[in-house]
Amino acid sequence: MPYIEIEHVTKKFGGETVLHDIDIAMEQGNVYGISGNNGSGKTVLMKCICGFLPVTSGRIRVNGKRIGIDIDFPESMGVIIETPGFLTNISGMRNLEILAGLQNKIGREGIRDAILKAGLDPDLKKAVSKYSLGMRQRLGIAQAIMEDPEFLILDEPFNGLDKHGVADIRKLLLGLKAQGKTILLASHNSEDIRILCDKVYEMDGGRISL
Repeated sequence: MPYIEIEHVTKKFGGETVLHDIDIAMEQGNVYGISGNNGSGKTVLMKCICGFLPVTSGRIRVNGKRIGIDIDFPESMGVIIETPGFLTNISGMRNLEILAGLQNKIGREGIRDAILKAGLDPDLKKAVSKYSLGMRQRLGIAQAIMEDPEFLILDEPFNGLDKHGVADIRKLLLGLKAQGKTILLASHNSEDIRILCDKVYEMDGGRISL
């Protein structure tokens, strides 16, 4: 059974159809890419997979469980969709401690390890309001990976990163793939897609093709 099954998914907002009969199957342990221009439907599809938006018709299953029926959100999932949101008056470490406290799956050392893997200093006392865009993106990646999820959805994970940051995060994602994680990412950068992905889908006007 595929890890992710998207079967005849259509999504409408009022009279506008933004996803047209999407059909995709994704195997565990692979990296899948979605490329396409702004407004092509990439982010809407990712939000549907996450359970953040209900589909108008069709079915989405993650690890055999139907989103919106069996479970509201996929289990063991890490997510970056759009700009990561944090409390800006406290440090990155403190932000992740608060978020980790929602499920209590990891302790302080697990959070520190995720921050280090994302290329930040967990002992940095600087408030997030003083972070660069690239630092916020790294913190978002640390948040996505910190609870060791089986499945990652990453919408433009390289936004705001310089070439060293891009290289760091590519290396991190390839390492996660080697551990058997399933990763779905959207990127405008064809090189990111080429280097990281086992299979790439092209989205245009809410329709998808290989």
